[in-house]
Amino acid sequence: MLTRADDADPARLRVHHIAVQTGDLDGSISWYEEFFGAEVAWTLDRFSDLSMERLPGLSGLAELTAGELRFHLFTRGSEHGAPPPADTNQFQHVCVEVASSEELRSWHARWHSIRNSGKYTFTRNIPATDIVVDSDGVESFYAYDTNGVEFEFTHLPNGRPGTEN
Repeated sequence: MLTRADDADPARLRVHHIAVQTGDLDGSISWYEEFFGAEVAWTLDRFSDLSMERLPGLSGLAELTAGELRFHLFTRGSEHGAPPPADTNQFQHVCVEVASSEELRSWHARWHSIRNSGKYTFTRNIPATDIVVDSDGVESFYAYDTNGVEFEFTHLPNGRPGTEN
């Protein structure tokens, strides 16, 4: 139950992007363009220490947009480039955008409070990352749900249209 002092308000959440790992970044970009009519909004080939720690070998990222939907397609180099087995879930994480730095910190504290309550068993017993700020002022942290699904929580200063993965 939320209190007035709690800025982590579920009513304000929205999905920012869906991240998909691929062994063929150019081919995936082409497919998303053709199937969804998506357009490349931006690309990255340099990444934060946190991104490299979470995704060793990360070597390319492209944000594609189709209407209000964003996809972050990324590749991790040849040693990580083999496609997963056909019966494996293949999306990497869901990014949830929040309205302010304060709200981001509230979600971070809320995750730790719930995790430390002892009420739940986590498939991946990994703590949430620290909140990091990239060179554009984008603030993010990553945390797993009880099933091992990874969520990124992010705050984009001044409505910046994208984030580093």
